[in-house]
Amino acid sequence: MTETIDRHQTTHSAHPAFRASEQLAAHLQQVLVDLTDLHIQGKQAHWNVVGKNFRDLHLQLDEVVDDARTFSDTIAERMRALYITPDARAATVAHGSSLPAFPAGEVDTAQTVDLVVGALYGVAATARRVHDEVDAEDPTSADILHSILERIEQLAWMVDAENRTANRSVPANVPV
Repeated sequence: MTETIDRHQTTHSAHPAFRASEQLAAHLQQVLVDLTDLHIQGKQAHWNVVGKNFRDLHLQLDEVVDDARTFSDTIAERMRALYITPDARAATVAHGSSLPAFPAGEVDTAQTVDLVVGALYGVAATARRVHDEVDAEDPTSADILHSILERIEQLAWMVDAENRTANRSVPANVPV
């Protein structure tokens, strides 16, 4: 006769070298929510952008979306490695995002550029706001924030260049 093993009765005990504090968990959760919202807003913009330079911006928005998805996955997996349960459900993202909402319907390319740049800098602002406290507790997570910031700010510069006039305009959505 074959015995059935009840796996639910097995006790498992992990002893991680490091566990995140509630503050670190909250900081990483906020970055996750903002990156997830950036991904969603990028797709909304991608589907509804119209006007001059449509195709270039349409394709550039795919880069924003792909990077936001990759970064949100990286943050969520880092959270799991620290025994934090990530939450990127639609209701959580809608309620917790620090990014301004993207409008419904068609959006002109120039306005889309400004809105997406604002969202990119919003994610960067969140990462910068939490960075020092994250770094004090977990330099490894701070290193992840560094790589996200590097790319998000590069994307913001590249997208924003669509609306700029050489030597005659300042970047949109950036405090001067």
